[in-house]
Amino acid sequence: MNNIITQQVQIGEQTLIFEVGKFAKQANGSVMARYGDTMILATAVVSPEPKKDADYFPLQIEYREKLSAAGKIPGGFLKREGRPTDKEVLSSRLIDRPIRPLFPDGYRHEVQVIITVYSSDKINDSDVIGACAASAAIFISGAPFKGPIAEVRIGRINGSFVVNPTKVQLIDSDIDMTVAGTYDSINMVEGESKEISEANMFEALKFAHSTIKDICKAQIELASKLNIVQKEFIATMQNTELQAKVNSIARSKMKNIVNSVLKKEERSDSNNKLVNEVIAELQILPEQEDLVKELISNIEYEEMREMILSSGKRLDGRKLTDIRQITVETGLLPRAHGSALFTRGETQSLTTVTLGTNRDEQMLDGMFEEEPRRFMLHYNFPPFSTGEVGRLGTSRREIGHGNLAERALKNLIPYDLEFGYTVRVMSDILESNGSSSMATVCAGSLALFDAGVALKKAVAGIAMGLVKEGDRFAILSDILGNEDFLGDMDFKVAGTVDGITAFQMDIKIQGISFDILEKAIAQAKTGRLHILKIMNDSLSEHRKEISQYAPQLIKIKIPIDSIGAVIGPGGKNIRQIIKDSGVEDITINDDGVITIAATSKEGSDKALQLIKGITALPEVGAIYKATVKKIMEFGAFVEILPGKEGLVHISQLDVKRVEKVANFVKVGDVFDVKLIKIDDKGRLDLSRKAVMVEKQEPTTI
Repeated sequence: MNNIITQQVQIGEQTLIFEVGKFAKQANGSVMARYGDTMILATAVVSPEPKKDADYFPLQIEYREKLSAAGKIPGGFLKREGRPTDKEVLSSRLIDRPIRPLFPDGYRHEVQVIITVYSSDKINDSDVIGACAASAAIFISGAPFKGPIAEVRIGRINGSFVVNPTKVQLIDSDIDMTVAGTYDSINMVEGESKEISEANMFEALKFAHSTIKDICKAQIELASKLNIVQKEFIATMQNTELQAKVNSIARSKMKNIVNSVLKKEERSDSNNKLVNEVIAELQILPEQEDLVKELISNIEYEEMREMILSSGKRLDGRKLTDIRQITVETGLLPRAHGSALFTRGETQSLTTVTLGTNRDEQMLDGMFEEEPRRFMLHYNFPPFSTGEVGRLGTSRREIGHGNLAERALKNLIPYDLEFGYTVRVMSDILESNGSSSMATVCAGSLALFDAGVALKKAVAGIAMGLVKEGDRFAILSDILGNEDFLGDMDFKVAGTVDGITAFQMDIKIQGISFDILEKAIAQAKTGRLHILKIMNDSLSEHRKEISQYAPQLIKIKIPIDSIGAVIGPGGKNIRQIIKDSGVEDITINDDGVITIAATSKEGSDKALQLIKGITALPEVGAIYKATVKKIMEFGAFVEILPGKEGLVHISQLDVKRVEKVANFVKVGDVFDVKLIKIDDKGRLDLSRKAVMVEKQEPTTI
């Protein structure tokens, strides 16, 4: 008989239930979490021995969604789940980031956490529940984990905060914020908002932490029921004698390097030179060289932090709140629909905008019913941006950074009848020393303006850092790469002059106080407004005309009952219109709105003429160009508009008597006719004779 243990806690409108003892019992930790009808299994396995020669913590967190959980079969040719979707990658990152810092320094045991969604009610997103389940699985595994952590999503509807809002509720929410933390503090934030104030963001964080504490408490009680005792981890003692020797040689020299204003590559060269000097002077054996590098890195860590805390001076000579020099150039790529080069210090993004049609929308295959994506932002981080050689490919980091920049911009895109484009923004990072995702936000905003996209406002982003030792702390604006690596916080905030649109925060220590968070949020606003001013001085609004190389979108609306006639059987008519006019694409919505995408006015005018011909209603008394389609003994059937035919009776073919129709006209002949009558069945009576009388034309065809 299985010994099944459960623990539950009320979260928002649902109860979160942790269950242990039924599933995956050979894993070190296994928890099935249930929230509504959403069920997620999280397993944690810890290797018994540390990974050999690892100089990093080998933590692997994988979040996977089984489409069977939502009663769906995967689309495409292969009917099974393949590589992780962007959604799964982003969810994995949301779980990894708050958990990783809570393992002790020097821990080298492999830890693999797999989170699998087995049931989805298609109401509650499973990512935050997966994070709670993952934390519980690690916490009961016995690993030296300084958790637990919990994760919640926060929305705000009509001014009131909501915990774990449903997909439907998020439509009406001006905040979509994911917050993770321990019982004592917050250590991860990510999300988007519709230009909320700094005060609103701060209140949302405080509101989130009250629920996080409840979930952490439930995990602690679950572990208590299981009598879990966490293994104690003591880091391997370094060679203290070697440490003293390295310190005596390198400390003063590293202090000089840290206090010198150097470029990124110059600082790296100086550090490498110092390492080589120490190795040579101490005659270090090859097997100890990595240890020497680590010891010197530790000295750099200490000296940089002390310089910042004691003098307020930073590696590049800036004060704590200074922003690096920014340059902006737009419209530099003539064939791209929009382009911008944004350079901030030693970080540079070359961003392009491509405008497409409805055919270019991205269809998503997931557990939830998703609208096609009309706005996409892709972020690329090639190895040359840091002066390195590496493999090309899209990493988790690139997907995450691109998603953050996309969230910063997407709510400012105009989605209305006049703007029917599908928009793709692509950021290529050409140099990197500091936040390239926030450079992407700035470059993306400028490139959209350059493309003629009526972005509601310019958007800029800034990355904030933190150095904290005891009660001393310093908040850094526009952090360098080294300040990120050696600091305690990476806090990115993007927004307009009126409010915040996206944010991401990772805390590398046990947590920070709300007082520090509040100061960081306020300082970020000052920096963001400074960057926005520089951007607006270069290009403050969208260009009035889009690129001549972008498709020109012409929109008209036709009666709904005419849609079928324009499309034709099996799409025959619309394909013919595209062929005859030479336009790129024609789409028809269910409400009768037709969008014509063309790169020439001649093509769009021809397509409009053909469509109007199909949808036009015949008018009695009007004269039309008629084409003979069929000959009968009593007259000729002619087409006066696409799909609209009528009869020219033999008596109406000419002012003179016509003895035989076939001898007078043939199929394909074209002549003017006048519509003289529409009977009660909609049949058209046409006359060539009436036109001839009015124009006094000769009688021959």
